Amino acid sequence: MSSLSQVLTFLFLLKNCFASYDVPANFVFGDSLVDVGNNNYIVSLSKANYVPNGIDFGVPTGQELGFKGFSPPYLAPTTRGNSILQGVNYASGGGGILNQTGKIFGGRINMDAQLDNFANTRQDIISTIGEPATLQLLRRSLFSVTMGSNDFINNYFTPVLSAAEQKLVSPDFFVAAMIARFRIQLTRLYNLGARKIIVANVGPVGCIPYQRDTNPSAGESCVSLPNQMAQLFNTELKGLIAELSTSLQESKFVYSDVYRIVADILENYRSYGFEIANSSCCYVAGTHGGLIPCGPSSKVCSDRSKYVFWDPYHPSEATNIIIAKRLLDGDSDDISPMNVRQLAQV
Repeated sequence: MSSLSQVLTFLFLLKNCFASYDVPANFVFGDSLVDVGNNNYIVSLSKANYVPNGIDFGVPTGQELGFKGFSPPYLAPTTRGNSILQGVNYASGGGGILNQTGKIFGGRINMDAQLDNFANTRQDIISTIGEPATLQLLRRSLFSVTMGSNDFINNYFTPVLSAAEQKLVSPDFFVAAMIARFRIQLTRLYNLGARKIIVANVGPVGCIPYQRDTNPSAGESCVSLPNQMAQLFNTELKGLIAELSTSLQESKFVYSDVYRIVADILENYRSYGFEIANSSCCYVAGTHGGLIPCGPSSKVCSDRSKYVFWDPYHPSEATNIIIAKRLLDGDSDDISPMNVRQLAQV
């Protein structure tokens, strides 16, 4: 489940940023927030290649966009040959850090499988330009990882299906399992040649329209437990990033505090020009439009720029523009120890 802005906004700004610096390629790992179409090639309920997604862009998102400079989806049959030398997108809607995450969607590509796919790309690049040149290309390239939200939304907090797990597994234990797995995954990414690695934390998932509508007892407030678990994970993740930066030679790990940025937008939404901060622009049912995914039968708000959320799960394009700009040029409160523009210059 992806909306227009998840893919386009940040990647467009990154493209402009990289044009001025020596960044040959952009490799993207993650979930529906950055999936540019991999799920179109698998049997999955998590897809967005239908209207009204892409309403302002002209076509539904989730499809290969065809713009030179954007990282194409790994599973697209056209992602081969010289095109992979500028980067590849491995992200998959519904995917998570833990392999059982997102099973309600059927097909999805979790982080371990995305790394397997990158290993295949790496070998293809070696076959094209040789190993020394490949290692140099990867060393100069940017890698971004946007993972973790589904491990909460579509794993630990899956309605009904996760009730037994929540009784048996404490929030602390679940987060510890995520961090342990993520440590292995990020280390593997480094061992495959990545050096400049941006890792986004988990946003305030308890504030999305889906969580608001499935937890009506929270009233007009965000749902507290999902946000508390996200904050617990983020605290551990920040420590993990510092640990890896120290232990993995020549690595440049960057911690992207998306939680802080989105929380700031939600708290001060009117000062950012928004009018609605708790409901979906694209909606079918629910007090906050959060009960049914955005699709052809959905109603769409007349002015998307006034909504913080596009659909039950994802920020709007207007929100993502703010997030992207703060990651590109923000201070150490938003992204540390350097922002994306600074990382591109290293």
